[in-house]
Amino acid sequence: MSLPHIRPVVQEDLNDLVELCSLHAAYERSEYQARGKQKILEKYLFSEQPALYSLVVEHDGNLVGYTTYTRQFSTWDASYYLYMDCLYLKENYRGRGIGLELMNKIKDAAAQLQCSHIQWQTPDFNVRAIKFYQRIGGVSKSKERFFWYD
Repeated sequence: MSLPHIRPVVQEDLNDLVELCSLHAAYERSEYQARGKQKILEKYLFSEQPALYSLVVEHDGNLVGYTTYTRQFSTWDASYYLYMDCLYLKENYRGRGIGLELMNKIKDAAAQLQCSHIQWQTPDFNVRAIKFYQRIGGVSKSKERFFWYD
């Protein structure tokens, strides 16, 4: 049995990535509509200047986790930061050091993209994730997140 490894997403992963997104949404008690997502993700991940970046965790030929992130600009900091939109591992891959590996890869990506820091969020009920982020030095800022759909 091989060890899980982290690598950049490739186009052949998109169907599995959409499935992981669906599992992630269910874990976070959110709705997710997979229809059409593969084509949209392909556009934003694999364009000449990608709007979205992704790393996947592969084990024995199967995707078992992923992270996605974007480069954003902060007016207050007057610099770019990396926004980690998602980090998800299937249940039996949690607590094995893979999350820390992913976070270190995110840190490397932030440096490569010339970002001053990394931001992310997690639901307040995801106590396990909150403890993990605090253990690696993450600092929480309380805010309410709003959504406005047209």
